[in-house]
Amino acid sequence: MTAPSTSPAPSRGGRWIEHWDPENETFWNETGEKVARRNLWFSVLSEHIGFSIWTVWSVMVLFMGPEYGLTPADKFFLVSMATLVGAIARVPYTFAVALFGGRNWTIVSASLLLIPTVAAFIVMEPGTSYTTFMVCAMLAGIGGGNFASSMTNINAFFPLRKKGWALGLNAGGGNIGVPVVQLVGLAVIGASGGPRVLLGIYIPLIVLAAVLAAVKMDNIAHMKNDTGAAKDSVREAHTWIMSFLYIGTFGSFIGYSFAFGLVLQTQFGRTPLQAAYVTFIGPLLGSLIRPVGGALADRYGGAKITLWNYVAMAAATGVIVIASMQKSLPLFTTAFIALFVLSGLGNGSTFKMIPGIFQAKALAKGLEGEEAAAYGRRLSGASMGIIGAVGALGGLGINLAFRQSFLTVGSGTGAFVSFLAFYALCFVVTWAVYLRRPAGAKAEATATTEAKPQLSYAEV
Repeated sequence: MTAPSTSPAPSRGGRWIEHWDPENETFWNETGEKVARRNLWFSVLSEHIGFSIWTVWSVMVLFMGPEYGLTPADKFFLVSMATLVGAIARVPYTFAVALFGGRNWTIVSASLLLIPTVAAFIVMEPGTSYTTFMVCAMLAGIGGGNFASSMTNINAFFPLRKKGWALGLNAGGGNIGVPVVQLVGLAVIGASGGPRVLLGIYIPLIVLAAVLAAVKMDNIAHMKNDTGAAKDSVREAHTWIMSFLYIGTFGSFIGYSFAFGLVLQTQFGRTPLQAAYVTFIGPLLGSLIRPVGGALADRYGGAKITLWNYVAMAAATGVIVIASMQKSLPLFTTAFIALFVLSGLGNGSTFKMIPGIFQAKALAKGLEGEEAAAYGRRLSGASMGIIGAVGALGGLGINLAFRQSFLTVGSGTGAFVSFLAFYALCFVVTWAVYLRRPAGAKAEATATTEAKPQLSYAEV
């Protein structure tokens, strides 16, 4: 069996693998798994730091006391702009992998994180204009793009039977960058350090991630820049359906990650240190459980896990509404953390559905073996960037909803009621598109099995 070669391809720089066939079990067991896992670990490191820089303003706003002259609405708008840019960046970052190579783009995307970090380090002090802070928060948004390029790259390395675990681990390791930057922020606040200390910690870590990507990662040669795949994924209805569902899971995770500390400060009067003590817990647990969501989806089907996860998310949100109305901080905090955990679980299960959906479409077209696998990889890789971008826009919606809720009624209760309704709608869409079997469908499928492969998403 041909081993993956990392010798340079003609007219290309860097480490390029010319032969890659993860669906071939012999290839996978002999050489593929080791290479895939190595790329996974260093992809996780870069994505992890990208998430930390993307969400660093969730910590920065805790440092910004009365001397900065900002209202709660101003702060919610700051973090909203970081969320917005992070969502938009995911689209070009997805296709950059095919254009430049996964390893090469990881080096570039990690290095780009120096721009927002150094910029914030320079201007972070009272007296700086709100516009300057806004520009720095928007620059930090590029860290959100690292997720899309990392997921597209790792999707190509692993076979379908391992994608739920691999994508869940890759995304979970990246998501953990959110609570880590909040934990580091807690330590800095506790030590009476300023925001520049926090930013200064990350500058050498960014350089380290870029260097390790250069030394340890590989490019896959057959991932050519396929604009046709991008166009096909945009025309595919499932891309937009899954984007909607991902708003409910990842949009919740990233939106709440930005907003949790601000809500505790604004609605419950917590000090920056008191807020920081609990802010990191939800994102940490939500990140850690994401691979579990992927693994459960591998075993039971992503659609089933996603469906019942939305039921649990709606229930947790209902408890939050009650706690918010009763001004019960312990109940509010507990339910909010539970909602983080559920959003992380749903992140893993929804993203596992994507390759499964396109594999099912390939089989329904009559494709088999490597041809079917290649079709699935092509469309799922292209669609992941769009789905990730739209999902992240859900985080923007959450922060804007909180901003409006606090401006209108002085609390986050109104925002949570709207989130509850949205989760109910996500449940209906998941069931109607991926799990519902119309009356007579089973008999019809049995009668036509020999004529044409049946398109079924129940196990994706």
